[in-house]
Amino acid sequence: MTMYETVPAIKVRANSESVMEKVVKDEEIELIANKTLKRKFSISPDSLKEFALGYLLGEGLIRSLDNVKDIKIEEKTIYAQVDMEDFDIIQELVVGSDCFGGWRQKIEFVNKVESDFTVDKQTILDSAQKLRDSAHTWQETGGAHVAALVYKDKFLSREDVSRHVAVDKVIGAGLIEKVDFKNSYIVYSGRMPADMLIKIARVGIPVITSNAAPTTSGYAVAQEAGVTMVGFVRGDRFNIYTHPQRIIL
Repeated sequence: MTMYETVPAIKVRANSESVMEKVVKDEEIELIANKTLKRKFSISPDSLKEFALGYLLGEGLIRSLDNVKDIKIEEKTIYAQVDMEDFDIIQELVVGSDCFGGWRQKIEFVNKVESDFTVDKQTILDSAQKLRDSAHTWQETGGAHVAALVYKDKFLSREDVSRHVAVDKVIGAGLIEKVDFKNSYIVYSGRMPADMLIKIARVGIPVITSNAAPTTSGYAVAQEAGVTMVGFVRGDRFNIYTHPQRIIL
């Protein structure tokens, strides 16, 4: 599916001219799980099954693919049927994937990431370059975020107008591909706030790397949840903010 449309615009530089510009698509998509949990998202309308799976896993609404009985997509609505005994209790704690929220309460329900996974400096730098190369919609429009889940020889990348949803999509893709999340890492474009780190920690992913900066809430969650946070991956450099033992220098 093409993730952008072409629209008329006026490009102004030393002179002005009429041009056709590529603009990233976004639509309001509703996710309904077990008929009771209803969330609306402004996202790029592709990889919707992966998004639904990644969102459900990242919010703790499922624990594995076995909990998903059915996912059906009808136009702009995703219907998910989930088999979880404590679904009704968990859904009360859910904060939308596209907004901030009560992260201090949510972190209490996230298990600390226990993983001996390590990744070396050059692999992190190479993954960042590979991420940029895979960001076709961003290259065409400048209006999308991109994320990738890296596991052994797999590099699962997805794009979206929302950085959170881009990560949901790669988590969902990883679930379908039976990725061992405790031995994988996320590389993506965008800031690293608390809700992003909670999502990563809940899934059990031990490392997140980004070309952008952390926030204080994201730093606090990473520190407490045992996630290695790497920011400002640019050129041949980056900063390690938490749990540096997983990065081989």
